[in-house]
Amino acid sequence: MIDLSAGDRKWMNMVLSLARKGAGSVAPNPCVGAVVVSRGKLVGKGFHQRPGLAHAEVCALAEAGPKAMGADLYVNLEPCCHLKKRTPPCTREIIQSGIQRVVISTLDPNPEVSGEGVRELQRAGIDVSVGLFGKKAFELNRGFFSLMKNRRPFITLKGAASIDGRIATSSGDSQWISGDESLLLAHRLRNTHDAILVGVGTVLSDDPLLTTRIPGKNTHNPVRIILDSSARTPVNSQVMKRISDAQVLIVAGQEAPRKNIEALQSGGATVIQCLMDSSGNLDLFELMNHLVERRILTLLVEGGGHVTGSFLSRNLVDRIRLVFAPLVIGGDDAINWVSGGHSPRMLKDALRFSVPIRPTRLGSDVLLSIDLWDEKTMI
Repeated sequence: MIDLSAGDRKWMNMVLSLARKGAGSVAPNPCVGAVVVSRGKLVGKGFHQRPGLAHAEVCALAEAGPKAMGADLYVNLEPCCHLKKRTPPCTREIIQSGIQRVVISTLDPNPEVSGEGVRELQRAGIDVSVGLFGKKAFELNRGFFSLMKNRRPFITLKGAASIDGRIATSSGDSQWISGDESLLLAHRLRNTHDAILVGVGTVLSDDPLLTTRIPGKNTHNPVRIILDSSARTPVNSQVMKRISDAQVLIVAGQEAPRKNIEALQSGGATVIQCLMDSSGNLDLFELMNHLVERRILTLLVEGGGHVTGSFLSRNLVDRIRLVFAPLVIGGDDAINWVSGGHSPRMLKDALRFSVPIRPTRLGSDVLLSIDLWDEKTMI
């Protein structure tokens, strides 16, 4: 049973704030913070700053020194207990420090740890509680959880459609289907992801910036990824003209024209070339490996119908945020939210979600939130 005392909540909130300081520098490691509390007073704190440096628990214990004896340790991720890394096991340091109680938000999804860190502490006679602010801790490190569980980034699929499921008219006009509150949600999502991905069709039709714009708030611009098998992204497009805003990553096929690739590289973009899959599309699984190598662990997909269909059909979606606006576009030639491939002949073969779907009002729009993976399924 977790002691949800006001004091416990206070210290774990501090832990999470400390952990967030490592965002952007610790990947592929998780963001972790830790505090040591003795008789209700803070005596040590720390966070993991970057790979190869001391873990948060070790930093907090070092600051606490002898005051750690008989104290409580709060940490958002289960302390490590294995030797397959550059730093010593945190469980050993905790045991030797004399800590009497450890409060943990969530277990570590790393199979080298995953519960064994807790058991090692308990075998040493330390009182251990797990679960305080577990959802917040998962959200902070959802990319790390996905890396450990699926060996790929955590992927959010975002869309805005009419109530008949169309994202644009036959001419490609799509600005703006949704209202102001839904547009603000889109920018908030960009602010919390390492990268945003669209297809080259979106670039050609909408010429978007793909940056984060939230009035009155300092924001993070995600890496901008464009699926572009022929490397035909215009060098005078908004994403290329604003190359200083955030890195642009063009994903081209092996047969893309060399002159196109060189032009994009001269404009400041990074071009990676992937194989094509059996459907004649860029191999998304190979792309996932490239993204992990570049420490991109959270990905927001804002593509058109074909991109959306490709990610869904390949089971490369962890979370869906779909906005429905109060209009009907109609027509057989309008653009669907999901397109490409063939529909199943029977409904029993359709992609069906077994998880709860949560509706939320956003002004005149309705947001449907579908979480296919959460902190419970990721461990």
